[in-house]
Amino acid sequence: MPSRVAVLPSVQGRDLLGPLPDGVRVAVWAPDGDPPPEAAEAGFWVPQYMSPDALDRQLAGLPRLEVVQLTTAGADAYVGRLPDGVLLCDARGVHGGSTSEWVLAAVLASLREIPAFVRDQAAHRWGQRFTGELAGSRVLVVGAGDVGESVRRRMLPFDTTVTMVARRARPGAHGVEELPDLLPHADVVVVVVPLTDATRGLVDAAFLARMSDGALLVNASRGPVADTGALLAELTAGRLRAALDVTDPEPLPPGSPLWDAPGLLLTPHVAGAVTGFPARAFALVAEQLGRWAGGEPLANVVSDGY
Repeated sequence: MPSRVAVLPSVQGRDLLGPLPDGVRVAVWAPDGDPPPEAAEAGFWVPQYMSPDALDRQLAGLPRLEVVQLTTAGADAYVGRLPDGVLLCDARGVHGGSTSEWVLAAVLASLREIPAFVRDQAAHRWGQRFTGELAGSRVLVVGAGDVGESVRRRMLPFDTTVTMVARRARPGAHGVEELPDLLPHADVVVVVVPLTDATRGLVDAAFLARMSDGALLVNASRGPVADTGALLAELTAGRLRAALDVTDPEPLPPGSPLWDAPGLLLTPHVAGAVTGFPARAFALVAEQLGRWAGGEPLANVVSDGY
């Protein structure tokens, strides 16, 4: 079998792969490092999250590239940037557990007002009071892929009613065109969609206006999916609450009004940043390398429509 070269972003990733398929060699190229000699013949690349300039620089150093295998669920930074003929594969299945775990934690923390109790603790204040609860809530999950399904499974044991929304209607999920009629009946709206031309600005003023008073918006997708100005207006008015793991832009500038928005729980894009991530991500990479080396179809190929 002819030699095939795969480029990884770190020594840790190489170590996590385990035994390599026959005929596969691995080189390491960190985003801020110089290209290894093997880059000129590499056909398989696992990039690390990087700036657009760094992405273009590494792409230019991989002239024989065939496959880009991401370790992220989102592929928006790569769609439309790769040379013709290069397959793009995402990490579907790697982040469902961790991201849905963050969603559940954020929903429970928001409804049970945990951030306010933490502030009370810091002030040595015994602020006993009633809060909301997740039990009995109507949860609307916008995005019915791996992450959305993981959210649904984790919500059901809390005696919730979960309604799913997908890009197109299918058994068990409504189509996105039904959102205007579904939003007013949800207590919690969880957004876990990829960032595409169709989803950019999906959560706009009209979307938010359709949500019921006191409802909670949870965004664990990408910042530009939500209109920040429209969301700030609803939060400032006190009509809605929100939990965000993503913002537009990122990192959030120190002067952004989101930092001080009432009713907002904010985390710095950490839903997938868990200790088990590297092992899961490179287990997928190892499977994909085996398929690539054996000439088999790859999994998780990102389509043009994403």
